[in-house]
Amino acid sequence: MALVLAAVLLTALPDDGEREGGDACAPHSVASWSADDGLNAEFARYGDDPARADDWTGGDGTHSVRLPDGRLLWLFSDTYLGRVYAPPNPFGESVAWRDTTAPLVRNSAVVMRDGRLERTLPAPLFADPAPNQWRWPVGARVEPRSPGSSEQVLRVLLWVRTAGQAPWIYGVPTATEVATLSLPDLRVESVVKVLDQQLVPDPSRRVLFGTTLVEEGGWTYVFGGDDGQAASRPASRAYVARVPEGRLAEPGAWEYWNGSTWAGAGARPGAVLGDGQRTGVGSAFSVARVRGTYVLFTMAAGTKGLTTVTSYWACAPTGPWHGPARNFSPSLPQGAQVAAYNPQTHPELSDGGRLVLSYDVNWLETAGAAAQLNRNVSLYRPRFVTLKVTPTR
Repeated sequence: MALVLAAVLLTALPDDGEREGGDACAPHSVASWSADDGLNAEFARYGDDPARADDWTGGDGTHSVRLPDGRLLWLFSDTYLGRVYAPPNPFGESVAWRDTTAPLVRNSAVVMRDGRLERTLPAPLFADPAPNQWRWPVGARVEPRSPGSSEQVLRVLLWVRTAGQAPWIYGVPTATEVATLSLPDLRVESVVKVLDQQLVPDPSRRVLFGTTLVEEGGWTYVFGGDDGQAASRPASRAYVARVPEGRLAEPGAWEYWNGSTWAGAGARPGAVLGDGQRTGVGSAFSVARVRGTYVLFTMAAGTKGLTTVTSYWACAPTGPWHGPARNFSPSLPQGAQVAAYNPQTHPELSDGGRLVLSYDVNWLETAGAAAQLNRNVSLYRPRFVTLKVTPTR
């Protein structure tokens, strides 16, 4: 990860009639990017620490949120806990490893203070809602307990998935929930279901919201995706909802873009990006506001989506989204059969046109994956890069 890479993403300019937002919005792309050695080293230090047997040693689904007292909370989906052993591993390789008794939990949260990871909250933080179901945390934000309240709480979006057969090896999308946590103690107070998808007959058309959140003008824009990729389609589609500040945990306060207007609860969301062929997103993607422009990062469509990141831009959360831009491939462990996925921006660590982006790494084949990830604990951890995002005109 010490290797510094650079790439220029070029985006075609839209016709004048397609432009929105006036001078505040302009086409944007990534001018350069490099490995964030500090963050990469910190997660390696914490994950390899053998001092405790109940803390985070690896995970995916990487999201973060800044707390009012300055701490940074990192949220993860499937997570390995347990003890890590110093190299060499039982195969004689010079890598840290864990044994086969290491517990795997469906979600976790790790607290960072002043750039240093301190502790793992008791895991799983969010209990399974029912047998053969689990919760994956995604986007989160601090907001008033209710509109106008002086008390702040942490709201975490959750994806509920149900065990299923191929192609749903990572679970059938089931519902979107919102958890409310008290501050500063991070105690889970309640979990509310905001969008139930169990009645949508085709699982590939079920939409889960929360892969990324953008705050603007008193609204929280909540982006989501379907699971088109799980059904061997070229790409998933992106959707967007909006919720007034302080009301994320109120299902009736959610409005969904249906393709032409915002509609209330019960409306069928309309895709804002994705044609099922050339354009689209992975089921987990990220959107950042850069100056007056929305920039979306996702794995590329098709087979390139195993290694390659691309981007789109728009002047409004509802689009139109322009792109995809020229692809670029983040660094992956050498000699390992791994894939990159879930690119996520971290606004709390970003500054102006420079964005911190993480991407998760996992063993490419599901058969024998656990053995490979235990054999080399560094494989199942986020990597970080710093992007310089600039106007292209």
